[in-house]
Amino acid sequence: MNEEVFKNKIPLMEQYYTIQGEGYYSGRPAVFIRLAGCDVGCVWCDVKESWDEKVHPLVSINSIIDEVLKTGCKFVVITGGEPTIYNLSFLTTALKTHGMEIAIETSGTNPLRGELSWVTFSPKKFKEPLDDYYQFSDELKVVVYHPSDLKWAEEHAAKMKSDCHFFLQPEWSKMEELMPEILSYIKANPKWKLSLQTHKFINIP
Repeated sequence: MNEEVFKNKIPLMEQYYTIQGEGYYSGRPAVFIRLAGCDVGCVWCDVKESWDEKVHPLVSINSIIDEVLKTGCKFVVITGGEPTIYNLSFLTTALKTHGMEIAIETSGTNPLRGELSWVTFSPKKFKEPLDDYYQFSDELKVVVYHPSDLKWAEEHAAKMKSDCHFFLQPEWSKMEELMPEILSYIKANPKWKLSLQTHKFINIP
């Protein structure tokens, strides 16, 4: 798609005001902007309907900003799909002019283009991330689908900057099976914290 389009519009699956359910900012009110399109394709993804940008509308950045402002919330989370497949400079610049704090959730598969306040890096085995994300991400969140993912998580953690926050998150369908091992691992390796999809427990978006 012509990048000129993104000065005015971007493929949007959904936008909603909720409570962040995962990771470092869990429990904080946030406006989620879920962009359509993904180049990773995790087999356990719970938002597979976000993958194909062609089935979602191109929405004007001005309209997105207007909906954010209606909430009165100053914290925005850009997610997907995989949001870094787009140049986010136009969207993030517009948000910044209204004093927004902007976080992104990404698998780190593309260069990050845009001005962000917080980067949550969640690498996936399905596509190799770019090395740059190890140097500037604020949070490493590894989704654990199999016990072997704990060793894989450590391989990523070893590359992160010194002040990064580390989270292990059980994949939702495997949570009961994996939770005892994850809890034991965190107690033995206290640099890690537990992340849960709390929004699913309380049935909010």
